[in-house]
Amino acid sequence: MAAAGFLSSFSPSYTWLIILRCLVGLGLGGGPVLASWYLEFIPAPSRGTWMVVFSAFWTVGTIFEASLAWLVMPRLGWRWLLAFSSIPSSLLLLFYRWTSESPRYLILQGRKAEALSILEKIARMNGTQLPPGDLSSELDTELEENKNLPTEKTLLLKPGEVGEAVLVSKTVLPADKEAGFSLLALLSPTLINRTLLLWVVFFGNAFAYYGVVLLTTELTSSHNRCYPTEKKLLNSNDVNYRDVFIASFAEVPGLLLSAAMVDRLGRKVSMASMLFTCCFFLLPLLSHQSPFITTALLFGGRICISAAFTVVYIYAPEIYPTAVRTTGVGVASSVGRIGGVLCPLVAVGLVHGCHQTIAVLLFEIVILVSGICVCLFPFETSGRDLTDSISASKESPSASV
Repeated sequence: MAAAGFLSSFSPSYTWLIILRCLVGLGLGGGPVLASWYLEFIPAPSRGTWMVVFSAFWTVGTIFEASLAWLVMPRLGWRWLLAFSSIPSSLLLLFYRWTSESPRYLILQGRKAEALSILEKIARMNGTQLPPGDLSSELDTELEENKNLPTEKTLLLKPGEVGEAVLVSKTVLPADKEAGFSLLALLSPTLINRTLLLWVVFFGNAFAYYGVVLLTTELTSSHNRCYPTEKKLLNSNDVNYRDVFIASFAEVPGLLLSAAMVDRLGRKVSMASMLFTCCFFLLPLLSHQSPFITTALLFGGRICISAAFTVVYIYAPEIYPTAVRTTGVGVASSVGRIGGVLCPLVAVGLVHGCHQTIAVLLFEIVILVSGICVCLFPFETSGRDLTDSISASKESPSASV
């Protein structure tokens, strides 16, 4: 991402710019790994709050990039903006030497000595000691339970009894081994319900989030030929960057709201209430409003959708076991990107065609369906322990002690 981002500032043609920006997007697609990795270090009672803190740096980056664009674009142009924007991702490489592997992952891989070393380091940094006992995972428990189950060589009839000896066709293995940790495991009978619901919610959140961002520019633009504003602004480029900068601050109260709700009310209530409230803010935009009211409504809508988006990134890794956690969140995030790709056709295409009512109605429907899907999620994860294996996910995770 860092290399492609820097090289894109030297693009000799539009084609090369597209190719290099696609490589930037490829690197950016590794983001869900960070969320899953971070989640596996946090104690269950405060997991929601600390995940909101983690998500806050997305907003910090958004505000920083909007500030950079506002300062650089009018003076130096887009090439310098892309070059400067590649610096933060380059600096990230310096920190990976101090990044510890997830102990949960190491235990599932049978690397218990490495996991124990990391946990001892964490205990020393926290000024405490590890509790007595041996490291184990749910997968170890399942293997221990299956140790006494019949295998291919086990006779089910005693010697001398009449009839043919019946053999068990195969050794009973945990469901994770049979699934092979593949993408198909997300559509297994145990996980398919939560996977499909999560895909719809990610699609709806991304569709609405980027849609609200685009509508902020489209509906308040001085060049709106459907409802032209009275005041014509001379330097539209500078004003657009300023508007993006100001609108980015709408995510700050969204983060504070999600931090206040996520551990007190739970993930499902927080997401559903924010999505339904976003529908309320967008409803008056079915008809044309004044620029001030339009901006205020979109500002409120962005607060709600950013809060919902923050919580879904907390809930998503919690409903999957460690075995497929990053895969599950990554695929769901990819489905969300499809919503981000489609939303300009609505937010920009329909508004430019003077079909504001249809555009807003589509956003309302998508957000409403997403809120209903949140209500249908199988269980609440607030304050509950994470699971490690797919078979252990057949029931909702047990509450932490």
